[in-house]
Amino acid sequence: MRNQIRQLVEFIRKEFYHIIRDPRSMLVLLGMPIVQIILFGFAITTEIRNSSIAILDNARDDATQNIISRMENSQYFSIQKDLINNDQVYTAFKTGKIKMAVVFEPGFAENLKHNNKAKVQILTDGSDPNNAVTLTNYASSIILDYQASYNQMQALPMAIETEMRMLYNPRLKGIYSSVPGVMGLILLLISAMMTSIAIVKEKEMGTMEVLLVSPVKPWLVVISKTVPYFALSLINVATILLLSVYVMGMPVMGNVILLFGVSTLYIFCSLALGIFISTNTSTQQAAMLASIMGLMLPVMLLSGYMFPVANMPVVLQVISNIIPAKWYIIMVKSIMIKGLGIGSIWKEILILNGMTLFFLLISIKRYKIRLS
Repeated sequence: MRNQIRQLVEFIRKEFYHIIRDPRSMLVLLGMPIVQIILFGFAITTEIRNSSIAILDNARDDATQNIISRMENSQYFSIQKDLINNDQVYTAFKTGKIKMAVVFEPGFAENLKHNNKAKVQILTDGSDPNNAVTLTNYASSIILDYQASYNQMQALPMAIETEMRMLYNPRLKGIYSSVPGVMGLILLLISAMMTSIAIVKEKEMGTMEVLLVSPVKPWLVVISKTVPYFALSLINVATILLLSVYVMGMPVMGNVILLFGVSTLYIFCSLALGIFISTNTSTQQAAMLASIMGLMLPVMLLSGYMFPVANMPVVLQVISNIIPAKWYIIMVKSIMIKGLGIGSIWKEILILNGMTLFFLLISIKRYKIRLS
């Protein structure tokens, strides 16, 4: 019995040594929980803070300034624009720089004083239904709080009539938010993860060495590995769009050709990212781990697909800028939901182009002609 216990202890000690001596195992066991608790702790939140809004104050009196001051002093809103006319309201929404606009009618304070009622309009970007409802509730609560404090000083009660309007998604369909996110997640996983695993698989099986010593150029080998996933990704784009339009009732407000164009660019970027992962890993297990930790979790948490990036700490907001899916989701929403053209998404296009070139150049530099 003692010998068996001694053998058990020795085997346990041996397993500990194996784990400690393997940096990748230590990274998974100790590093992954730290990364996950930080990401999930800061990224997953239903609260909305410092959301960018615009104000169109047609009255510019004490009452409207009091309400605006209350909004500005709250933790929910950050006033980015002071608009002059109604045309500027829709232009501000199209640029994507604001999520809500508050419009006060002319003579707001006078109407409260003489008619005991006044009107204010709240316009919200409905492309993200959950955020739109939350922002509207925050603004309505501040207005009602002002109304209650104002009535305490008046003999007759007054009422502020709040008109709500959701732009781009008046019925607040959740599909408007989920389709762009699903497209970004699926295309990245198919293109990047499957490409990286396919190339690394050749290394593990020893067939990559045969291919490299053959007359076939190395770049031809890589292209042959990526073309099938490129074709499958394009089929997925068409399938998702057809299901979204004809089954789920989500219209495509913008140019379909432009939508396929930016999707193709995103697929190229994802393929380049897959090649980059393959050049930095030697086993399928490592490639899978890098894909899950470096692609799937960041896309779900930091791309704006599930949780607003603006609500996250500044560090995570900066990190989110290196995630290709973030820029792709912005473009898809701009084209499909808002009906915007290339003039409104040129910055995102340039960013994805830059990322694609970066991943390709690094991969080419690190590509090993001879296997060690």
